[in-house]
Order: sequence, then structure tokens, then C-alpha cells
Amino acid sequence: MANTAQARKRARQSEKQRQHNTALRSELRSAVKKVRKAIAAGDKNAALATYRESIGIVDRIADKNIIHKNKAARHKSRLAAQIKALA
Repeated sequence: MANTAQARKRARQSEKQRQHNTALRSELRSAVKKVRKAIAAGDKNAALATYRESIGIVDRIADKNIIHKNKAARHKSRLAAQIKALA
């Protein structure tokens, strides 16, 4: 356990920030899963609509450095390619 008041406060702040980051990461995963589900259903218009909503979430979380910007770009690229492949 932390010995100084400063270290105790820092531990509290770190835990609070960790929980916030975890929530954001979960939001990202949910957004990606939502798009994948729409792609699996085979409805290109619905998949495109959910993809457009999810782009904002992915970019916002990458801007906050919860995930790396390249990982965000990779998610978006792969989802876009899957949507494009739908007949």
C-alpha cells in the first residue's frame, strides 16, 4: 500500500482512470461487434449505417490513446472491406 498522501491519491486516481479506460474499451468492442453482426446478417445498408456510427466511436477512443491509432485504422479498414464484399 502507498505510504504517502501523494501516493495514496495517485493510486485512487489511477484506479478511477483504469475503470474509465476499461469502459471505453468495452464501448469500442461493442461497436465493432455491432457492425460485424450487421455484416453477418447480410444487409449491406444496415451494415453501412452501423459502420458509420461506429467510426466516430473508434476514432474518439483512438484520440484518447485507449487504443493505438493504427489499430483503429485497421478495425475501420477491415470492416469497410467486409461491407464492400457484401453482394
